[in-house]
Amino acid sequence: MTKIFSQFVFWYFFEVPKKILKAWKNFLSFNLEFFSLSLLFKTFFAPWRKYIWTYPKSFDLTKYLEVFFSNLISRALGMIIRAALIFIGVLTQILIFLIGMIVLFGWLILPGLLWMGLGFGLKMI
Repeated sequence: MTKIFSQFVFWYFFEVPKKILKAWKNFLSFNLEFFSLSLLFKTFFAPWRKYIWTYPKSFDLTKYLEVFFSNLISRALGMIIRAALIFIGVLTQILIFLIGMIVLFGWLILPGLLWMGLGFGLKMI
């Protein structure tokens, strides 16, 4: 009987928390890859969808200004969209971290809650 109990305690408090931590790490890693946060940071100032206008060969001030502002708008649009994606990715990462903490803490506290509930139930009888 004591061997079964010690195996249960080892499984409950050592093996399963390791698996929970591993799954938690996998979720966090997946989220980083899903949102490509490192790539978004590297290409933060790059034009959106590589939309780049080329400058004309001959000198024409209006065309130069048109191309300059078009490229500027493309870069600004890229920054805005990438900033939004970075914000959503970081927010999701924080949410996954908090949910993982709740799951791990809930798993570890569950036996205590069970014994407290049993004690409270017996006390009510």
